[in-house]
Amino acid sequence: MSAAVTHPTAMTPESDNFLTNSRGFLSWALTLDHKRIGLMYLVGVLSAFGLAGILALILRAELMTPTQMFLSNQQYNQVFTLHGAIMVFLFIIPSVPAALGNFLVPIMLGAKDVAFPRLNLCSFYLWLVGAVFFLTAMLATGLDTGWTFYAPYSTTTQGPVVAATLGVFILGFSSIFTGLNFIVTINTMRPPGMTWFKMPLFLWATYATSIIQVLATPVLGITVLLLAAERVLHIGIFDPQYNGDPVTYQHFFWFYSHPAVYIMILPGMGIISELMSVHSHKSIFGYRFIAYSSIAIALFGFLVWGHHMFTAGMANVTTIIFSALTFSVSIPSAIKVFNWLATMYQGTVKLNTVMLYALAFLFLFTIGGLTGLWLGALSTDRPLHDTYFVVAHFHYVMVGGTLVGFLGGIFHWWPKMTGRMFNELWGKISCAIVFVGFNLTFLPQFILGSRGMPRRYARYVPEFQELHQLSSIGAFILGFGLFVALGVLLHSLFRGRRAPMNPWGGATLEWQCASPPPYYNFKHPPRVNEPYDYTGLRYRDAEHGWEYVHPESDKVSAPEATPETKPASN
Repeated sequence: MSAAVTHPTAMTPESDNFLTNSRGFLSWALTLDHKRIGLMYLVGVLSAFGLAGILALILRAELMTPTQMFLSNQQYNQVFTLHGAIMVFLFIIPSVPAALGNFLVPIMLGAKDVAFPRLNLCSFYLWLVGAVFFLTAMLATGLDTGWTFYAPYSTTTQGPVVAATLGVFILGFSSIFTGLNFIVTINTMRPPGMTWFKMPLFLWATYATSIIQVLATPVLGITVLLLAAERVLHIGIFDPQYNGDPVTYQHFFWFYSHPAVYIMILPGMGIISELMSVHSHKSIFGYRFIAYSSIAIALFGFLVWGHHMFTAGMANVTTIIFSALTFSVSIPSAIKVFNWLATMYQGTVKLNTVMLYALAFLFLFTIGGLTGLWLGALSTDRPLHDTYFVVAHFHYVMVGGTLVGFLGGIFHWWPKMTGRMFNELWGKISCAIVFVGFNLTFLPQFILGSRGMPRRYARYVPEFQELHQLSSIGAFILGFGLFVALGVLLHSLFRGRRAPMNPWGGATLEWQCASPPPYYNFKHPPRVNEPYDYTGLRYRDAEHGWEYVHPESDKVSAPEATPETKPASN
């Protein structure tokens, strides 16, 4: 074979990668390597997700019957507060930006590290301290305010509201530092030849997310400080008995929290853009539209917080404006969905584990987006507000979107992060179980909400029992599917075969470094080209994966063309 390739070897020697070049606890605890920090974030957020998932199963077990099983009303309120707060603040918000983002952003840029490595490590320890503070406060005596800490109840309840909100405040600083680091990194550390429109779409999504983190998170910090001041000093901001206005708290909170929805979902959308292109082996359709739509979503996200408050007594004109803006924000999301579908058209779509998770995201997120139209319309939001319809919609967007996209991203970049391939059959099985379990859990909740079942209630009328039981059975199936996915990944660490440099045939820069990457990511300067140009990529074999062939060199003698190995012509 006389083909010139970018790297002569597909794998990094065991002693020459970021995982093994320095061993010991302190080498990890004090590391400035963005890849190690990303993996530490990954372990942390997955641990938080596991705890929140167990709490969710406890809630669903309690709801199997309309009467009390093992949780009192007070305990039920405390458990769903814990579940929601851990899932939102400790998992969904930092999962993709802090975990996968830390690992991928410098490599996809072709850089050695982020702009501020020490600030990066500081942001991780702030997350860790905030998480410990947050969990200790909430578990010590129990908190039953819900994850939103709504006033006026949060200003009067006896729970550890001040301590818990201080934990949120610390977590906010971690989010701000991460966003600031990514903005500076993407602005200043792009290599020669990488213009804005040669960046992978995951970087566009990360950049838009970072803007939201930097601009919106301080509002949350100020809000929780005001809440703590209200409880301690009784200065009359949110508490009516001191001439405060609890609706003001809702405005402050949702001015952050609705943009925060896009902190959760935008990185997942960036992941899906990568997955759709690579596993269809076809240039992304409408690159600039998808890139601009990420920025548009970030900007629109600051303008639609009022749709959470249609029943709070706002003026009619104000609610009409917020409703119109809510419908407008669906346009850039729809642009992404239609461009992903167009990317698959006439592509060489391989239905492997990663692509199945991407397709599951597409289906689930679409349902979440479409059901949001009922909650954005004034006439239908009023009867559906604070019902299980909202619970189902929220989970289809946050879990069906963010979590499923996150899982797809983990499977996609797992060979790059660990240097090991996972079992494809069991990966597909995990996706199938997750998909079935998720829909069985949350589709019945749309019906429950439309029939008037309020959320956050531990007790309900017997007529709702059958649907609640279906939802609870689905939750345990979903939990089992996630456990299988975890088992597949952990098994690969010990029994998986060595991963080639480019197992999927990706064209972005992370596939030009070894698996796992060396300490400074690239042994040779990466070749910057169009991020989704598959011209010159040829499949060699299972050991070496896909390799780039210079146009002036001889062609690689690839295996006989099959739908699985033959790239689509662009």
